[in-house]
Amino acid sequence: MRYSREHKLETHARIVKKASVRLREKGAHGIGVADLMKDAGLTHGGFYAHFDSRDALVIEAFTHAMDRGTEHWRKLAEQTPPEKRLATIVDSYLSTLHRDDPGHGCAIPTLGAEIARESPRTRKAFAAKLEQMIDMLAAQVPELPRKAARKQAMAAIATMMGTLVLARIAGSGEFSDEILAAGREAVLARAAPAKRVAKKAAVKKAATPARH
Repeated sequence: MRYSREHKLETHARIVKKASVRLREKGAHGIGVADLMKDAGLTHGGFYAHFDSRDALVIEAFTHAMDRGTEHWRKLAEQTPPEKRLATIVDSYLSTLHRDDPGHGCAIPTLGAEIARESPRTRKAFAAKLEQMIDMLAAQVPELPRKAARKQAMAAIATMMGTLVLARIAGSGEFSDEILAAGREAVLARAAPAKRVAKKAAVKKAATPARH
């Protein structure tokens, strides 16, 4: 049976979406092509009608997950006053809901270590999406120059993702909750001094007489 181009695109998207969830749940090497295709309701033999290789599917699945994460942050930012955007994103990320649902959460804590051992092509694709995520978070720190905001965003993301990994290792009890709280506090405490410095600079600039 010959399928329309639209049907093939829909099937392709379904495979990527399903694989994205499963890879975050099981890891890049924790599930095979046959299982991924079965999840999508297809046979193993149909795989190469959609992808050149397993790496190609992994890259698309990673990309899908990273794009969803960045889009989630963007929506949170749009719904929040500028001065609360960073805190809102951090609170959402370092939450028990996110901790307990890795299959629909950020791809980096679940797959980052494995990506580092993947092919250069896969690492390059992942790095590009990571940079987009950093730039998106940096945009939520308008008080700082772009370079400084980007540096702070890198530190925040590193802390957030490391915190989530540790919280998942600790399970879902009080100890895990403590780790999440400590991570939130660390990220926001780092952001607070930068805001104070930016505010002082703005006040100083406003108080300086203009030279003619």
